[in-house]
Amino acid sequence: MLNLSTTKSKVNIMKIGILGAGFVGRAVAKLATRAGHQVMLSNSRGPQTLFSLKPMLGCETGTAAQAATFGDIVVIAVPLTAIGQLPVAELAGKPVIDAVNYYPERDGQVPELDQQATTTSEYLAGFLPGAKITKAFNAIRMTDLETDGLPAGDPQRRALPLAGDDAETKTIVAGLYDAFGFDTLDAGTLSEGWRFERGMPCYCVPMTRDELKTALEGAERGEL
Repeated sequence: MLNLSTTKSKVNIMKIGILGAGFVGRAVAKLATRAGHQVMLSNSRGPQTLFSLKPMLGCETGTAAQAATFGDIVVIAVPLTAIGQLPVAELAGKPVIDAVNYYPERDGQVPELDQQATTTSEYLAGFLPGAKITKAFNAIRMTDLETDGLPAGDPQRRALPLAGDDAETKTIVAGLYDAFGFDTLDAGTLSEGWRFERGMPCYCVPMTRDELKTALEGAERGEL
């Protein structure tokens, strides 16, 4: 059931582990360090390949397992094809942000997702038993994430969606959205995450909270 609401933010300083050092991982790392959080960035090739990013972004670097252990919350920002390589044991019980999108032209065909029998976040959850997953940071271009933030209360402030089953994780994510300059719209449980997957009306489209609410409510499966 769709249950759109505004999730209250939580602004405590945290350790954030990021798995994936592409556009998403680097953008979140940059904004999180700017907001005062401690960040460890990782990729599948090892921290030595991130040598130049450490001083550039002001973050730590490590292996995927180290970043997962380091983080009070962990961002998954890898291609869908790489989720089978994630450090499962280190992520068990952790609050996890799922920023993964499904692109068949990049990831190959995944029948469950092609048939819309599940969502990308529920698919990820099948690889990470025990992780407290919230879908977020997937429905905005990273260049926009770095430039579109506005102060709270601005009538033009852009809103970003999230979905998940763990209330505490959603509150933490809402705090990050707010710190980065965005309002939050809670789309409900993890199973409702399809409403802002690739191809949906709000995907990577700037919207205020009211506009986003309308787009999420009006989303229909079968639009891909």
